[in-house]
Formats: sequence, C-alpha cells, structure tokens
Amino acid sequence: MLPPHFRRNTLFFALFVLIPTCFSAQLLAQTTTKEPRSDTLKEVVVTANRRAENVQKVASSVSVIERETVQTIGASGDDVLVLGARSPSLQAESSFGRTFPRFYIRGLGNTDFDLNASQPVSFVYDDIVLENPTLKGFPLFDLDRIEVLRGPQGTLFGRNTPAGVIKFESVRPSQDQDAYAILGYGRFGTANLEAAVGGGVSQASSLRLSVLYQHRDNYADNSAIAGDSRGGYNERAARAQWLIEGDRFEALMQVRARKLDGGSAIFQSNLFVPGSNQLVPDYRFDALAQDAKPGLFVDTVGASARLRFDLPGMRLFSITGYESVEMFARGDVDGGFGASFAPPFGRGFIPFPAESGDGIPEHYQFTQEFRLQSDTESVLDWQVGGLYFDEKLKLDNVSYDTLNNSARNGYARQRQDNRSYAVFGALGYQLNDNWRIRGGLRYTNDNKDFYAERLISPIGAGALARIDANPSVNKLSGDISLSYQIGTDASLYARFANGFRAPAIQGRLLFGDVVSIAKEETLNSFELGFKSELFDNRARLNVAVYNYRANDIQLTAVGGQNNFNTLINADRANGRGLEVDFETLLGSGWSGSLGFSVNKTALDDPNLAVQPCGSGCVVLDPAGPRPGTVLIDGNPLPQSPRFIGNFQTRYTGELASGEWYVQSDWSYRTKVNFFLYESREFVGDPLLQGGLKLGYTWANGSYEAALIGRNILNEIEAVGGVDFNNLTGFTNQPRYVGIELTWRQ
Repeated sequence: MLPPHFRRNTLFFALFVLIPTCFSAQLLAQTTTKEPRSDTLKEVVVTANRRAENVQKVASSVSVIERETVQTIGASGDDVLVLGARSPSLQAESSFGRTFPRFYIRGLGNTDFDLNASQPVSFVYDDIVLENPTLKGFPLFDLDRIEVLRGPQGTLFGRNTPAGVIKFESVRPSQDQDAYAILGYGRFGTANLEAAVGGGVSQASSLRLSVLYQHRDNYADNSAIAGDSRGGYNERAARAQWLIEGDRFEALMQVRARKLDGGSAIFQSNLFVPGSNQLVPDYRFDALAQDAKPGLFVDTVGASARLRFDLPGMRLFSITGYESVEMFARGDVDGGFGASFAPPFGRGFIPFPAESGDGIPEHYQFTQEFRLQSDTESVLDWQVGGLYFDEKLKLDNVSYDTLNNSARNGYARQRQDNRSYAVFGALGYQLNDNWRIRGGLRYTNDNKDFYAERLISPIGAGALARIDANPSVNKLSGDISLSYQIGTDASLYARFANGFRAPAIQGRLLFGDVVSIAKEETLNSFELGFKSELFDNRARLNVAVYNYRANDIQLTAVGGQNNFNTLINADRANGRGLEVDFETLLGSGWSGSLGFSVNKTALDDPNLAVQPCGSGCVVLDPAGPRPGTVLIDGNPLPQSPRFIGNFQTRYTGELASGEWYVQSDWSYRTKVNFFLYESREFVGDPLLQGGLKLGYTWANGSYEAALIGRNILNEIEAVGGVDFNNLTGFTNQPRYVGIELTWRQ
C-alpha cells in the first residue's frame, strides 16, 4: 500500500498532466522515432549578450547547465541550492532552508539573512530580473538551460550585478507537440512529480503547461516535544506560457506561481566541538531537541509579456514583468531547549533562548524594458534600450518568548520603495576576419525610500520611533572586449568590465537602535580567455583567468556578540582566479564533462573591524581598536572556497529493444568561512557530493526507469552557523536513494 501523500501526488499527476494530455490526444498522436547518436558535440546557444549566440563566440566566461543535468541533480527533491559547485566559481547556501538562496560567484556574494538583503549575483528568469532574495528560490522544473555569466554584467543587465548573472531559460512553447512526466519516490518519503505538455493550438499560437509537486515526510524526531518531528515540506509550482507568432511579430506571455509549506533549515545547538569545526560525536541529522516550533510558508506569483516586433533591419522588444511574494519564516535560532537560568536545557549549554520570525506581508515588483537591436548580417551589430524597475516591500521582524509558551515579545517593521531606471547601449564590430571588438555603457539611477520602527523590544529597550533613510545614486557602468579568432575552432579574448551595486539598507531593529546604510560598491574586472573546439568537435575546452578589485565593497557583519546585523563598506576586496570548462564525447555512447575553478579572495582594509562571535568560539583575528572587535584585513570573503570542481559522465549501451545507461556526477568545494572574521569553529570543511543514476529506456525512448542516488557517500558537513548564542550550526542534506519513472511523448 502506497503512503497517503504518494497517492495524493499520483492524483495531482493525473489531474494536471494525464487529463490535458488525453484532451489533446489527436494533436499529440505522432510516432516517436529514435534519434541516432551524434558523434560530435551539439552547439550550445546562449543569450549572454541578449541575443542568441554560440557560447564559443561570446567573449566572456560563461557556463551552461543543461536540461538533463538540472533534472538529474534535482531528482532528490532539493531546491535551487543544488546549483552550488555545479559551475566553476559558483557557490550557494542558505540559512532559510528551501527559500532565500544566497549565491556567490568568484567569492562575491552576501551572507545577510535580512529579507531586504541586496545580493551582487542577479537572477534573471525568462528575461525578468528577480530582485528580492525570496523570489530567487523559485524551484527548478521544465528548464531548457541555466546560464552562469561570471564577472560584472554592467551593460545589459544593470545594477546589482558586480558578481555576475544566473539566467534561467524555460522550455518555450512551440508548434511541435510534446509532453513528459517524471515521477520519483525515495528516502524520507520523498515524492517528486514534474510534468509538462505543450504544442500548437493553431497555426499562429502554441501553449505549454508545466507543473511541479514535491513532498518530503518529517524525518527528524524532536525529543523536547512529545510526538514532534521536523524536516518535511510540500512544494507546488506551475508555469503556463502562450506563444503567438506572426510574420513580423511574436508575443510570449507567461504566468507562474509557487506555494511552499515547510522546509525550514534545522539549527542544531552546540553543533561544533569547542576549539574545532568538527561536528560533535553524538550529532544525528534525524534527531534534535528544540522547544520552539519553526515554520515556513512562501507564496509567489509572477507574470510577464515578451513582445518582439520585426522592423526593417532591426527588432524591437518590449518585456513587461510583475512579481509578488508573501512569506513568513520562524525558527528556533538557539537550536536547543531551555536556558541556563531555566533548566533543564540542552543540547549543551544554552545561555538564553532565541526564537524569531521574519515575514513579507506585502510585496510588489514591476519591470518594463524596451530594447531595439540590429537584425542584419553585417560587420556591425548594436542594441539600445531602457529599463524601469519599481519595487514596494513590507517586512516584519518578530521575536518570541520561548519560555512563555512562545508568546510574541518583540516586533519591528521595515518599509521600502525602490525605483530605478537605466538606459544602455552596446556595439559589436567585426574589424576583419579574425578580430572583433564589442563594448557597451549603461547609465543607472537608483532611489530608495525606507523607514523602520520598533514597536516592542524583546530586551526591554522600549519602542523606537520611525527612522527614515533615502539613499540614491547615479552610476555609469560598462564593459569592452576584444576577441581574436584562431582558425575555425579556437579564439582568444580579453575583457574589461565594470559593475556596481546600489546602496543597501539594513533596518532590523529588534536588538539594535540604528539603521545602517552601505553606500554603492563598484567592481573593476579584467579577464583573459581561450575557447576551443577540439578533435573535429568531439571536445570543447574553455579557459578563463581573471583579476578584480571591488571598491567600497558592501559587507554584512552578521550576528556577533549583540545579535545585530550591520552593513559596512570595506575599502577594497581583491580576487583572482582560473576557470575551466571541458566537455567531450569519449567514444560511442560515452560522454563526460569537467569544470573547476581556483579562486583567491582577500579583504583589503587595514582599519576595518567587526564584532566576532558571542558564542564562545575561538577567534583567530587580532584585536581591533574598539573593545570587543577584531580586525579582518586579509581575510577571505565569506563562503569563498579556494577550489570548486564538478564532473559528470554518462555511458549508454544497447540492450534488447532499448538502451541502458549509467550516469554519475560529482561536485566538490574546499573549506569556507561562514563569517567575515576567522574562527576555529565557524568553518565549513571541504564537501564532496556524488550522484549516481542507473536507468533503462525503451519504446524508442518513450519510457524510462531509473535508480537514483544523491550524496551517495553520505557526506555530512556544516554549511552554516549562528554565532551569537551557542555554537549553533546546520548541515547539508544526507544520502538519498530512490526510483524514477519517466514518460515522454
């Protein structure tokens, strides 16, 4: 007998996939033929320069995570964080669980856990920028590819992109009729359902509906509350697209939504052995002892309209986007139960309880872009455009008295209106058969109207009157590149890029009385690259080296002795590194890819000091000029591993009337510091995670069955910490084993 939630998932599958498929049976009735294996690598097309190009012709460091890889690494029901270490120089983490991902490219990111946090890695989802960190947690399903654009993107993607851009491209509707459904089930009662159906509904229009449902049972038993267990979630998402095509016109409309219940990060008190970053010997991922019950819900809705008009020698684009999110996250931040003054308490020493919640009761984002670009075969290509961005955001910060039945004992709120506009232009010119130059500029105006106030203080400090802040900036950014074609299969390029991040505001006033503002940061980067196709296009090798300097880099002094986040600017941060992407067809039915990066970052500000932990950790930095502070000059940026690597391979063979295959993928990163200061405890050890998939396809590829393992070595390491109370931390997900059935039309 299947468990009830699995039967519900199957019903969901039937209602949202099989029924529409049956209604469109006549449209979908066509013979599926098996495609012959190719003996060369297929062309990879990206839109890094806002036009479709072969990735080998783009003069910048770009990686592509393709559709099959996205489906494979997400098979265990994991969220967008699975992209971490799947591309050179790419790191990801979160203290919120299945929402609010924090991404880092070349060491540049933001550890801030405020729901208003500014991040230097921008997410662009089907041409719509997702600014709020909660929006960036939209799940991965029915994607054609993910493009990772490393380095400043100061021309075509605008503000808040000094680290780079991650572009998500959904599978578009087309006249071709197709459908698929993937059903998976495995450890912890994890159920995955991903499906899509699409095709032409007339000669001029086509539709595509994509759905996702993910479920996991609670698996971590809580000894502090009888009958309580945690760790489960229910994730639902859907996307509908309508494409209208005319002779000189195209319109692509999209509506998408997400609903998440559960999936909070599980904090564990005194996770580290004092004086080291080793997990305590009795740590178990499926056992905890907490007296406050966490919770997480997220609701998002988005819509967009992408219009294209074909004019003589050019194309005009209008891209309109709307996004809205409502969410609330509540956590047992101390990770244990009781307190030293209210025994019993544990695990380990709990100086005081900490239970808090953060929510977005209202949010609105509107974007409008117009772009005009050339559309002729010429030595000169160009594009000009403008973008308007408008976001309204309300935030609530809440504290609870765990020892008093979790009654609310603190409340503060933040409100922010952010308006920005930009105009941009880019030119590319073919100097001769070998040399090509490209450059662009962007002018951005950014304004924020912000206020925060505290109504109830959890520490008896009283209410705090409204504090206003209105930072604004006008900034010019851009890039220029020069590329040289070596024969027909290789090229060299040099690129200089400048990016910036708009001023940011931090107004979490529960435990402090100050609103902190970080002024804008700028980043100048120089990059040299080599791109090649080898062995008659049976292999592809791309190499890049870079060096950057970030001026007035925005940093977040997280937690510390006073449990209060503060935004600061460091004078400089320097970074340099090497990035390699390699892909090959090793033989008949055998393919593989390899990517790695070596990155070195360092803060460069001799006078910059922050508060270290208040949880008894061993701090390694020298004392600062003020009591209770330490100097952080020379420290690496937080969550910046020295080495990142990924590898995957697949072998396919004939068997009876079908094919069998074995596929394996691995990701690795070296140790990371969790915070700006260095300590013995708050360091994540190197993390190696591997996946394995054994499968069989038959009926010309229409059906597939597979056995799947994720994190097959069951490597468990701390991936984050909480530094103000005790040695609290949280770890990555344990081993997953499951089965997967796929149907394709």
